[in-house]
Amino acid sequence: MVTFEKACETVLEVFEKEWRSAPDTVRTERLEKEKKAIMGFSDEMQEYKDKIDCIVKETGLGDVPCPKWYKNITEGIFNELYGLAGLAPWAYDESEEYASSSSAKLIGDRLFCLIDGISVLQPQRINRERREQLKRTFLMAAPKERLERGFHEVYLQNGIRITIYSGDRTKENQDVMVFRKYLLKKLTFEELAELGTIPQGAVELFRLFVRTGMNVLFAGPVRSGKTTFLQIWQSYEDPKLEGAAIATDPETDWYSVMPEAPVMQLVADGPQLEEITRPLMRGDNDYIILEEMRDAAAFRTALEIAAVSTGRCKATVHTGNAEILPYMMAEKIRHAYGGNSEDIIKRIADSFDLAFEMRQSEEDRSVKKLTAITQYYLDPASGRAVYSKLMEYDRKKDVWKWRNNLSPKIIRKLSAFPDEKRKIAEIMERLEAGTL
Repeated sequence: MVTFEKACETVLEVFEKEWRSAPDTVRTERLEKEKKAIMGFSDEMQEYKDKIDCIVKETGLGDVPCPKWYKNITEGIFNELYGLAGLAPWAYDESEEYASSSSAKLIGDRLFCLIDGISVLQPQRINRERREQLKRTFLMAAPKERLERGFHEVYLQNGIRITIYSGDRTKENQDVMVFRKYLLKKLTFEELAELGTIPQGAVELFRLFVRTGMNVLFAGPVRSGKTTFLQIWQSYEDPKLEGAAIATDPETDWYSVMPEAPVMQLVADGPQLEEITRPLMRGDNDYIILEEMRDAAAFRTALEIAAVSTGRCKATVHTGNAEILPYMMAEKIRHAYGGNSEDIIKRIADSFDLAFEMRQSEEDRSVKKLTAITQYYLDPASGRAVYSKLMEYDRKKDVWKWRNNLSPKIIRKLSAFPDEKRKIAEIMERLEAGTL
């Protein structure tokens, strides 16, 4: 009986025979198509599947049993030869479990998928040769990434982010690839409330905060949901306003989030970020979005922009505590550029209005929670930086506790929006009383 492995070899022999007889121009074209097929370009994927399907029929391989994680023999052969191998069913949501799984890890030849909040070992195995082929193809799609580096971040055509660790950074034959995909298709606060990520009663409050142009930070560790929260927040922004989104890598496709809004997307890091700040501040942008702030250059850029803006600045940052975030930002800025930490902290408190803290549940890592909202402002009397909670999540009781104590800075900003100010006051009063 013909095995699946033998069927793959038979199909590969047909392709290799065509390759040997093809002129150089055709070979070059084929290499480009193979790269695009692995990266998920639909036309190239379909072309290879159609060709494989013809070979399967011509060689009588249609009844060969294939691994259970593939839909049929054609899909199986394509993915083993020119697709994502055993990772493909997860990447393209070919089962209900995989469709609801936000991350996968390939550690050596073992594939783990996050299912119901738990990393579950899958039966698929991807051998070393195939992993190296995948890695080379991923890096070909990102020309600035060099193979000898031990760390890389690239993206599939469908938006899945791939983080690759290899070489001296990993144990021999235990190279690592981490895959992340965003599951939330409907970008609304209502969707987050239905998932239990944010309080149902805060949906209208957040809309009003967007409308009144608060400068906001979204803080949390990896996989806490802060980028998704940022995307949803931005989706409520006035599409007539002009924006600029800056990231160290193009994690979010802002065109998809707001296709009718003039949001320009820029990729910059380190020295490039420093060079781009002044032109941005002189540009015709109504707001700036900064994704994944990690270092002094990003923190200083965010502070300089927020300090001179009229509002609507948004940024995400890796930290577990919004109250210590200004100190962390100030120390990194001071260490890299000099200055007085206390003065920098005051500038941060005066420039940003609200920080939203996100967490993933310890019991189920697929569950995300908004755990706190912290206000930043300067005390009118003493001039010192103040951080006060508008809301905190009580994990034991599974409730959000609110305090109706908007900062003087926010109240001052809301004076330009009398209708929104009145509505926000009413909502905050009801949230604190627990009637909303």
